[in-house]
Amino acid sequence: MFRKILIANRGEIACRVIKTARRLGVRTVAVYSDADAGAQHVAMADEAWRLGPAPVAESYLKAERIIEICRQSGAEAVHPGYGFLSENPDFVEALEAAGIAFIGPSASAIRAMGLKDAAKALMEKAGVPVVPGYHGDNQDAGFLQERADEIGYPVLIKARAGGGGKGMRRVDRREDFRAALEGAQREGAASFGDPRVLIEKYLTKPRHIEIQVFGDSQGNVVHLFERDCSLQRRHQKVIEEAPAPGMPEEMRAAMGAAAVKAAQAIGYCGAGTIEFIADVSEGLSQDRFYFMEMNTRLQVEHPVTEYITGQDLVEWQLKVANGEPLPLTQDQLAIHGWAFEARLYAEDAERGFLPATGTLTHLRLPEDMARVDSGVRQGDTITPWYDPMIAKIIVHGPDRKTALARLLAALEATEVAGSVTNAAFLAALCRHEGFAAGDVDTGLIGRDQEALTARSGTPPVVLALAALTSLGLTRPAAGQDPWERLSGWRAWSAARQFAVLDHKGTRLEVEVHSLGRSRFAAHVADSVLEIEITHVEDGTIRFDMGGHRDKARIADMGAAISVFHGGEAFEFTRADMLSGEDEGDAAGDRLIAPMPGLVKVLTATKGQAVTRGEPLLILEAMKMEHTLTAPRDGVIGDVFVSEGEQVTDGTLLLALAQESADAA
Repeated sequence: MFRKILIANRGEIACRVIKTARRLGVRTVAVYSDADAGAQHVAMADEAWRLGPAPVAESYLKAERIIEICRQSGAEAVHPGYGFLSENPDFVEALEAAGIAFIGPSASAIRAMGLKDAAKALMEKAGVPVVPGYHGDNQDAGFLQERADEIGYPVLIKARAGGGGKGMRRVDRREDFRAALEGAQREGAASFGDPRVLIEKYLTKPRHIEIQVFGDSQGNVVHLFERDCSLQRRHQKVIEEAPAPGMPEEMRAAMGAAAVKAAQAIGYCGAGTIEFIADVSEGLSQDRFYFMEMNTRLQVEHPVTEYITGQDLVEWQLKVANGEPLPLTQDQLAIHGWAFEARLYAEDAERGFLPATGTLTHLRLPEDMARVDSGVRQGDTITPWYDPMIAKIIVHGPDRKTALARLLAALEATEVAGSVTNAAFLAALCRHEGFAAGDVDTGLIGRDQEALTARSGTPPVVLALAALTSLGLTRPAAGQDPWERLSGWRAWSAARQFAVLDHKGTRLEVEVHSLGRSRFAAHVADSVLEIEITHVEDGTIRFDMGGHRDKARIADMGAAISVFHGGEAFEFTRADMLSGEDEGDAAGDRLIAPMPGLVKVLTATKGQAVTRGEPLLILEAMKMEHTLTAPRDGVIGDVFVSEGEQVTDGTLLLALAQESADAA
């Protein structure tokens, strides 16, 4: 086994690899950018080396710097994780030339599967079924339009060097094709340095089912069964599970055999995933699944496979890269139980899943209820430089129903303050009737997104608890003296106090009366809630309200208060009584950046007449494009940014000229 390896990655996957290496007695070398100098993976590794500034092109993509660190540190091999350099054949060849092992497949295998069009042609030749479409070299826009017309709408435009949903557009109408093509080409160029695309038939009810494969240098290849990754938004996976619900045994065998055949066709060695799309308009069938692509690396969702097979795939990677044969044969592998993985992100589901940033002032992950793979700790900052993942929450159970119940419970116990997250959205997915029944396809989230992301409002009891916390009335008793235990109490009459809080841009005032013995009356809207605080310990508040006993978790960070109740998080801030009211009246005249990003395309000019909803600017964030439109009809008064400019969340981008009072 290797004595020392370098992990050319960051975040949760770097921490994940370090854990297995430590168990095997292998020393680890971390690398970091300036933005990650205090990151968890840096603290966990045996040693760490600086790469460069925060941008990935100046840090995690600096292949020559990583090789130099290998030489200086004595690392014998490099584990690439996923993303960054994990599927870069030039990097693999540079490592080989330097006498350093790559914990992954050969450069030739990566090249064979690196371009979607070439990979599909290779798979067709190998007898693996592929989706109908155009995978050729002609990239003329008119020619591609004709091919899409021949295939028939809807079609899917895909960056041929793509992955992770980047450079991908669904087109339902002929007249929308050109704009979608241009967007896919821009994202492909920005994310992968390659604007070329392929066109495929879009299946109206598809399921994304992938097969984990593994090969060794002796020519052995096995599959470790399937994962269902159909719960997606914007072509990015949200919740994955293994095995796939409703999978017939004959189809599992057919898909497994096809995946092994695909890996054997390129002499594959290491961990890889063959991704298929299945047409489930008439249910799962072994004659209606098609090859999409191969990921020549470990997948984000690999833990669900580890759970159902009982294997450590990172350990397999290390052994195979060290020249050892696969630990098990196909006959020795079996499925045990069911597993789910949910990706907890710093993103705003209510605002179209916009990526978010912020310092994690409070972080409590359900490590006593689930396996949690994370690369952040309380106090760490989610920056705009990298993927905004906070953690992967993985559960296992003897059957699907039990495993899903465990996932929901773990999500409801998750507490994050300092950044908005998708935790409530993930919990809503777990409660979704169709998903719970195993009736899932890649369009589920899109069809039901409004219901899945809707919030029912802030419960009055949550507002009351936030008000009590703001006034210091939920602190645990300081001692046994009865006078110390009467928070908010006044002689002869009930004490009256007022809490002023800001919540979702609205200022709220709550009147609180102390009734003695940790009993309070909170005036919320038009109702009065009588609450008795029965126990306070380590942020957990137990209370009685009219004979109903309940509990909540409170994180009081000074200016900010977070209340975790009913599986949801509610954020409040103590109002600054010295500041003026927000200038909300002019909100309709302004276009403000909803997230940090790069101004990719700017079509707006001063004096231009625009109509409400007209595209004015494309903001690129996390390598995804977001189109910003005119907030109303009018004339552009000022443009405050230019193309190529990096902006922060809340930056004023442009303003419409104010309408005259006598305007028609």
